[in-house]
Amino acid sequence: MHPVDTLQLHFNPDQMIVLNIAMAFLMFGVALDVLPGDFRKVVEFPKSVAVGLLAQYLIFPLLTLAIIYAFHPPVSVAMGMVLVSMCPSGNMTNFLVHFARANVALSVTLNAIIILSATVVTPAGFLFWSKFIPDSAALRQSFEIKFVDMALIIVELILAPLLLGMLLNRHYPVTIARIRPWVQRISLLIFFTILVLALFGNRDNLGNYLGFVFLLVLVHNVVAISNGYFLGRLARLPELDCRTLAFESGVHNTALGLLLIFRFFNGLGGMALIAAWWGIWDLVTGLGLAAYFRSEKREVRGER
Repeated sequence: MHPVDTLQLHFNPDQMIVLNIAMAFLMFGVALDVLPGDFRKVVEFPKSVAVGLLAQYLIFPLLTLAIIYAFHPPVSVAMGMVLVSMCPSGNMTNFLVHFARANVALSVTLNAIIILSATVVTPAGFLFWSKFIPDSAALRQSFEIKFVDMALIIVELILAPLLLGMLLNRHYPVTIARIRPWVQRISLLIFFTILVLALFGNRDNLGNYLGFVFLLVLVHNVVAISNGYFLGRLARLPELDCRTLAFESGVHNTALGLLLIFRFFNGLGGMALIAAWWGIWDLVTGLGLAAYFRSEKREVRGER
């Protein structure tokens, strides 16, 4: 067993309470941009939504396992990679798509569907795909991982605040429009605070393993972005839809992953290091890619 498989990163009970509240507020901020009508927009982009869901729920987990088999990382690191692959799109995707001048309506619709389905897909997908990690049986059996428990946590911290935000947005649009910018700025600050706490509080451990984790996250994230974009190209989607799928597939809500790791895996080192670094790195690549797409001067076929 690799030393990182026995390493534990620590959040004390008070920090866990703050982490739970922060996650709920984060999702509330996301919800202020979502309306029930956004789900009905799936009829505008049925093929693009289908390709996006296929990329997120099937192709990316399979590619994640391929990376694991190619690099042979420690088991706990591999488990972190699988968990990240099953986390929903990040809260930054709508902003990145808008900045990149891609298909914002598709991003909002797809992001809303993925976030809502995370209640079932994230725990079920992790429990299913993690079984294919080589030599993982002993480590997985050392934790009591139950689908219902994980699903209930996601309902409390993602689904409930998301539905509340949507309800308020529908019935009090003027008030929500006034507070939305501040709530979302605070949400982003909270997101980065969660990541910084996880990294800074365990900076010695991060220093020991950062090189290895950095390479894996770099490869994993490039594969995630390429998965969305090139699957869209293979399906002959408009260019702007392909760009949107690149962000939806390449940016993940790893704050949720960290919460689940500290809640159900006792802060297992390899998992936490992967999730924390992913949360920073995918925003670096996301912003860089958005800036590149935005700077292109040529006409993009399929622009809506």
